[in-house]
Amino acid sequence: MADRAGRAPGSARRTAVLGALLAALSLTGAVACGSDTTASGRATTGPAVVRADATPKVLDVPAIGVHATGLTHLGLTPSGKMEVPADAVTAGWYGLGPVPGEPGPAVIAAHVNYKKVDGLFARLHEVAAGSAVAVTRADGQVVPFTVYRVERYAKAEFPTQEVYGNTPGPELRLVTCGGDFDQASGHYRDNIVVFARRS
Repeated sequence: MADRAGRAPGSARRTAVLGALLAALSLTGAVACGSDTTASGRATTGPAVVRADATPKVLDVPAIGVHATGLTHLGLTPSGKMEVPADAVTAGWYGLGPVPGEPGPAVIAAHVNYKKVDGLFARLHEVAAGSAVAVTRADGQVVPFTVYRVERYAKAEFPTQEVYGNTPGPELRLVTCGGDFDQASGHYRDNIVVFARRS
């Protein structure tokens, strides 16, 4: 990736982010919404450098009772997979993408469940258009968003560009697993994606 910090706009950075996000947010792990797909060399590995003053710290989704503090920073593993939150009740921000409130789609992911514990995003599918979402950053800024779409996609049909492509203004994506759990494969069949724009 040309810009490990992910701060400057540009097609090279966005292409790398798209590849990494698709790899990670296919969320195909058993119960825990992990990833079995690598980023295919389109993004750097290892920890990303982020602007500490703008790091998202709190996520509020009142419609489903989510008040998540201590958001973790998600980067890429050495094998090119995106990191996922380490437990059921933690959300993570993908730090190689935009900071919430800056142009482009910031992405926050959490589990639908993990090790038989309901995940932070267990009710994400209940969010409706018009719902309010807010992200509080380390700089004290509270960035408000309004949901305009909630979609469920089969994993094989995940629309990478639509979900992670450039947007003219600040947007937010909340992503988790969804649909039926396939006991044979140990994976959920679908993904739930909430699309929101800055209010």
